[in-house]
Amino acid sequence: MARVSFIEEKDHPELGAMIAQIRGDRGGRLINIFQALLHSPALAMAWLEQVSAVRWKTALDGQIREIVIIRVGIVNRVDYVFKAHVPAYTAKEGLTREQCEALYDWQNSPLLDARQRAALAYTDAMTRDIRVPDAVFAQLKPHFSERQIVELTVLIGTYNMHTRVLEALQIDPT
Repeated sequence: MARVSFIEEKDHPELGAMIAQIRGDRGGRLINIFQALLHSPALAMAWLEQVSAVRWKTALDGQIREIVIIRVGIVNRVDYVFKAHVPAYTAKEGLTREQCEALYDWQNSPLLDARQRAALAYTDAMTRDIRVPDAVFAQLKPHFSERQIVELTVLIGTYNMHTRVLEALQIDPT
């Protein structure tokens, strides 16, 4: 059970325009995280803009985006992320279930290429240790432009924020 109540649309007509925008950007759904965030409408809208930007408005390809998001969920022990993204988002990006399951032990999987491995090493370093070793960062350079490295970094940071907020407030994200 969530540690904060959820804002119910019917009880807050003043939030109707915001809720409509959230629903529009989220495939018609008002998921629990937004119902909690609507206690602070400005934060709810900033969250929506941030998540939308890192998911849909970057130069990162969909496979990299999805494996990074799922790996953040795995490292932070937030099972919902895997359940929510596989296969709903991953299949659209051409990722198989086997590739997604390989993310639990990606260092030993032959299903991931060098580019994906570099992104996953970076994800693990940022998520677990915060400080990224030079050697891990250097692995990104052959595979990603500077723009993509910045976008990858913000994507990882955003989903670390996302999983931490879900866990701290004990929100079932559905």
